[in-house]
Amino acid sequence: MKSLLANKPALWFLFLFNLVVALLASVAVDGAQGVMTGVGMGVVSVGAGVALLAGRGQRA
Repeated sequence: MKSLLANKPALWFLFLFNLVVALLASVAVDGAQGVMTGVGMGVVSVGAGVALLAGRGQRA
């Protein structure tokens, strides 16, 4: 699992896919379920984005 999360294409996929799902879920699903789905997927997207930015500084 660690090697998968260190892979840049996998991080880009997690970032973009979860960002799109978070935006769509908050619009398409009514009530608390839509809000919580959007928040949960947004957190995963932000985590992947932070990992991408952290990996930028480690280039040699």
